[in-house]
Amino acid sequence: MASTELNLIAPLDSPLPAVPEGEVLTQAQWTTFLAIADTFIPSIEVSSNPSPDRLAVQSSEYALAVEKIKKALPADSDPNAAHKYLAEKASSAPGFRELIQRTFGDYMREDALKGIRVILSALDTRAGCYLFTGYTTSFHLQPVNIRQQILQNWSQSYLPPLRQIVKSLAGLCISTWIKESPTINPVLGFPRAPVHGKPGEGFDYDFLQIPSGDEPEIIDTDVVIIGSGCGGGVCAKNLAETGHRVLVADRAYHFPAKHLPMSSTDAGIHLFHNGGIDMSDDSSVAFIAGQAWGGGGTINWSASLQTQGFVRQEWADEGLPFFTSSAFQDCLDRVCDRMGVSTKHIQHNENNRILLEGARKLGYSAKEVPQNTGGNKHYCGYCTLGCGAAEKQGPVVSWLPDAAKAGARFMEGFEADKVIFEDVKGKKTAVGVEGLWTSRDEMGGVSGSERTKRKVIIRAKRRPYESSDRAQPSLPSR
Repeated sequence: MASTELNLIAPLDSPLPAVPEGEVLTQAQWTTFLAIADTFIPSIEVSSNPSPDRLAVQSSEYALAVEKIKKALPADSDPNAAHKYLAEKASSAPGFRELIQRTFGDYMREDALKGIRVILSALDTRAGCYLFTGYTTSFHLQPVNIRQQILQNWSQSYLPPLRQIVKSLAGLCISTWIKESPTINPVLGFPRAPVHGKPGEGFDYDFLQIPSGDEPEIIDTDVVIIGSGCGGGVCAKNLAETGHRVLVADRAYHFPAKHLPMSSTDAGIHLFHNGGIDMSDDSSVAFIAGQAWGGGGTINWSASLQTQGFVRQEWADEGLPFFTSSAFQDCLDRVCDRMGVSTKHIQHNENNRILLEGARKLGYSAKEVPQNTGGNKHYCGYCTLGCGAAEKQGPVVSWLPDAAKAGARFMEGFEADKVIFEDVKGKKTAVGVEGLWTSRDEMGGVSGSERTKRKVIIRAKRRPYESSDRAQPSLPSR
């Protein structure tokens, strides 16, 4: 909990919903999958005998790795931290299998999961192993060094599906292990919460609550904004301050500063879209997007870049001349001014200092990225997991509180399904949105099963505004 005596950031727990039930993989498929995971992140030991459980290395190679790790460790580190780190494998990390189960059950596309199941099953048969590996021995029975060579061959295969499957599995296994590993953070010198900065209070939101009922709940407003992110927050403030009745609705839930920063695992579920593992349809590009109250502005690092000139010109060339006008530049400046965007208060970490100095020595042009820290020096290093100091001037701290002071209302837990259209004076006109509202549980969290669900129709006199990020599909019309 937040400490008032020491005035340190100590986040409250944010319990997760239950792990999905059912069999996402068979036991044989799990065995093969965990063998693949332990190939990407193997346990390393000194031995001359290859093993399916550990990667055997020479004593000189092991000693060199330990020495290199120890040189980077903080002064007060566990003297055995390097050995514990090298001994760990992916499947030994507490919570690794559970998070994979959650990922497969809740976030992975069914076609992608089906493809993984096919590969895993094939790697446990003589014919399948021979086809995919060149060996007749089941993949999980092979020594780690042979398994590594097999996956390396896949990554260089002339068959695109094999290259893609090893890339996807590597990303999934490594990112999951990083979230769950008990040894990596001590090695990196990265504690659970910031060791500097003070806990912030944040804005006290008052969200609409919908009573239970069988019929749809009807809500009337002037403007409904779907999405509470950077675009939605700015629009909510401006529209509310001009006298419109504004309702901002988001499928995500608000977590106050006292819950932030979250752990990587909890943030992936509570603050990121699709568990933090979004990929393009062909799985060639991975990206992350926010699904929190405040959208991407809640989990971005605080970087605040104005739209570059060549992009604005491209938009203008497509028939949108406003984006190259001085009026648009004025809009950008006003937004940055409200959030206190600048480079004046940046305190770089060691990595950034090395990059800047390296660029200088090489004669490269390097610029600092402006940050929306409201004119404060803020360098906690945890803002991608939520800002516990409530200093980063994202929508939750700036635009949405401004909108609330101007009379805007808010609804969390609203999954908008469609835009409602009606014929108005002979024209097809958007008049509202329809969706499903889900309450918090009886403890005020989102992990419990006893939660009210009700269909809600929000009717707006003005055209509904969709402020979804690029990770969310546009709302279908009716």
